[in-house]
Amino acid sequence: MWIRISKINVRQVDASHLENPKNADNPMMLSLYQQESRMAFFVSTHKKILTEYLQVPGGTSIPKRKWSAEMNEFAEVELVKTPPKKGSFKLTVVGWLFFVFAFGLLGYLAYEGMQEPAKKEAYQQRMTEKAQVAEGDIYFGSYRMYKEEGNVLGSQGGFGWFKVVKIENDTYYIAKSNEISKNAKPKEQMNSTDFEEETSAVKAKELEAYTKQFVSEDGLLEFNLNEKR
Repeated sequence: MWIRISKINVRQVDASHLENPKNADNPMMLSLYQQESRMAFFVSTHKKILTEYLQVPGGTSIPKRKWSAEMNEFAEVELVKTPPKKGSFKLTVVGWLFFVFAFGLLGYLAYEGMQEPAKKEAYQQRMTEKAQVAEGDIYFGSYRMYKEEGNVLGSQGGFGWFKVVKIENDTYYIAKSNEISKNAKPKEQMNSTDFEEETSAVKAKELEAYTKQFVSEDGLLEFNLNEKR
């Protein structure tokens, strides 16, 4: 980010009575000034008054390390005579735009922060509602029937739609669709309206918003249901 330092002249005093330490043949002028800092976002004027000696003609500044005791004393006297100046700070057009943008952003973040608990609560409520299972619900998913609990070898299963026909206490009675595919197919291509009359009694092993798992008491039948119709 660029910054430009410039000098604002307060007053100039003839200092030709003092010997020029850099070039004795050239007279000097004592300049009293304020320093201005200009950036893209603001312009700042420092209230402190500074001094420097300039050669006449040309206006070349004489480094302070070369000032004599008389030069220092004269500068201090003239500095005391100079009325105090006020500093200033002004935003540029770019600075105002940045300030308005930053203020708006902070306001938005504060608003979002206040809304976050309510959003989180609403989200949790939606997830809780999606995790609930009711009689008549129809889900797309898969089932697996094992010959031996946990052993995939010799098991059979498939993909399709499943209907929760009845719920008694913690037991769910689920019916398979009349159309079950051994291979995964898009749910839109599967029958979601016609179901077997026979149901299977299972208990919920996991009930989440988008995943529901049911297992029979003997562990030989498992339903994994995902998307609700």
